[in-house]
Amino acid sequence: MTEAGPSSPCLNICSLDDRGVCKGCFRTLAEIAEWSRMNAGEQWAVVDRAERRRLADEQERGIR
Repeated sequence: MTEAGPSSPCLNICSLDDRGVCKGCFRTLAEIAEWSRMNAGEQWAVVDRAERRRLADEQERGIR
């Protein structure tokens, strides 16, 4: 049985910050471009990295 991949984390807020990270989903441009060619494990790894970027961004901005 093949592992199911996540749905795309895209939130249709497609704007990159000065680091090349999307302000909506927190994926890099490379991660966004490669998403449909990634296997499920790679996609889950991207989701994990994006979530860590989001949390770090919130911490930097004093949201949490």
